[in-house]
Amino acid sequence: MAKKTVLAVCAHPDDIEFMMAGTLLQLGKAGYDLHIMNVANGCCGSMTLNAEETAKVRLVEARDAAKIMGATHHPPLVNDLEVMYTPEMIQPIAAVVREVNPDIVLTHPLADYMEDHTITARLTVSAAFVRAMPNYSSQPERAPVNKAMTLYHALPYGLCDGLRNKAVAHQYVDITDVLDTKKAALAAHTSQREWLDQTQGLGSYVETMVEMSKTVGAWSGTFDYAEGWCRHSHLGFSEEHADPLADALSDRHTLNTAL
Repeated sequence: MAKKTVLAVCAHPDDIEFMMAGTLLQLGKAGYDLHIMNVANGCCGSMTLNAEETAKVRLVEARDAAKIMGATHHPPLVNDLEVMYTPEMIQPIAAVVREVNPDIVLTHPLADYMEDHTITARLTVSAAFVRAMPNYSSQPERAPVNKAMTLYHALPYGLCDGLRNKAVAHQYVDITDVLDTKKAALAAHTSQREWLDQTQGLGSYVETMVEMSKTVGAWSGTFDYAEGWCRHSHLGFSEEHADPLADALSDRHTLNTAL
């Protein structure tokens, strides 16, 4: 039997580590192959380096974080704030989806605090939707794959959307026993320490992540530290009640609050 696979697609280096690395790590422990992709290269994430230098530094950090998580890293496509919902952006993400052929796809929520996140979510949904269409050409060209995929949206960064509405999770994943590895993966993005402090007032970006994970754990009413998820519509993707995330981690790591 082929090994099951998960693909996480986020906007920038460190987005995965902030909001979904714990779930990836739990899926890895459950036997899944892990794949991660940042659509944008993080080039705007510095107060001191120019865009080209910043992108190079952040690529190294993203690869280091992937190694810590045991994940295959797929390279970014564009600069920050050049993530647009266009055919030219869907095509290369669709190529990665067809190459990886995942059982589970993780991405941002469809409403987040910044447009790169929101548009990345939409791009990912479309790239997965066209995976089996023989008349859709990915770039580079990859053969269609006719496989059920289940998509899950993470909670927004900061745990509220751009209109300050509190996030709501349909499922929680217990990340307590992998929190230290999640912290190490996020800490690999060392260039962000000063940037996040100066631009978002985060004195410790790792501790900010831990506090968000603790808050989500409290929302679950069960776990000390957790990540929250909303399952995308099954239409065009999978059977109606398919929930491979819960199936993979059902022993003690997931809690469903809604269908």
